Amino acid sequence: MTSATDAPLPAVTRLIATDLDGTLLRDDKTLSARTVAALAAAEEAGIEVFFVTGRPARWMGVVSSHVHSHGMAICANGAVVTDLRAPGTLLSVRPLERRTALHVVRTLREAAPGASFAVELTTGITYEPSYPPFHLDPGATVAVAETLLHEDAPGSGVPVIKLLAHHTEIAPDAFLALARAAAGDRAAFTRSSPSALLEISGLGVSKATTLAACCAERGIPASEVVAFGDMPNDIEMLSWAGTSYAMGNAHPAALAAATARTATNEEDGVAVVIERILAARRAAVRPGLTPLATVAAPVPVSAPALM
Repeated sequence: MTSATDAPLPAVTRLIATDLDGTLLRDDKTLSARTVAALAAAEEAGIEVFFVTGRPARWMGVVSSHVHSHGMAICANGAVVTDLRAPGTLLSVRPLERRTALHVVRTLREAAPGASFAVELTTGITYEPSYPPFHLDPGATVAVAETLLHEDAPGSGVPVIKLLAHHTEIAPDAFLALARAAAGDRAAFTRSSPSALLEISGLGVSKATTLAACCAERGIPASEVVAFGDMPNDIEMLSWAGTSYAMGNAHPAALAAATARTATNEEDGVAVVIERILAARRAAVRPGLTPLATVAAPVPVSAPALM
């Protein structure tokens, strides 16, 4: 794997797709001034910016004040597309059928006794009494998952965008492998938390499939997309994009899926790459140089390669 300073750049970059937690955001859930400036500069150069996250749309306040002209967000691991410039507007929803969610709950209760569940709706979250409470969602409905998912439950007409499963004793990757073996033919399983917390979506729903659909609508091929991520829920996106960077703090599986590695989220790893892309673009349009569309070689830099 090559580093952020020596990886070949794509000939053309038309869209940047970046995860948030552990990637664009620092550990304190803020954006650095350098990152904000890099995102704005990318947009000014004509490059679209998509935030692609496991977060629900209502938790996008961490970036909504820094969107500039970029406001598109793919949330809940691909289940929702929203425009942050129009708060509360969901442009598309790919729901998890309640019947499927119930099947998964019953299957995991048998395969992993002690598991607890939460149900993420387009309108908010509900969860079981034994599930770790969400400090960002006070006043959520609390009941067993079978009740929350019942067709007669209050709000049953609201789409389910994600089922969450938590375990206190099984290791995170082991829990993911167990769940996929037990019910991977019925739903999509992934994880982004350091704890044993699984995120369960409709079959075929991922950051990658929704991002691919959004890019297709814009006539942008994968070869012109640069993606950033750090956890298993980013793997498909990192594999799909023509150029992808795993963060220096990334999960081993994300590192294996990416084409290159950048600095950590605490070291503004996304901004490091964006700045390099923009520097290459500026160099390519100088008089007498090769047009941008044909530039494929890496731009020499003096910074040392990352380990």
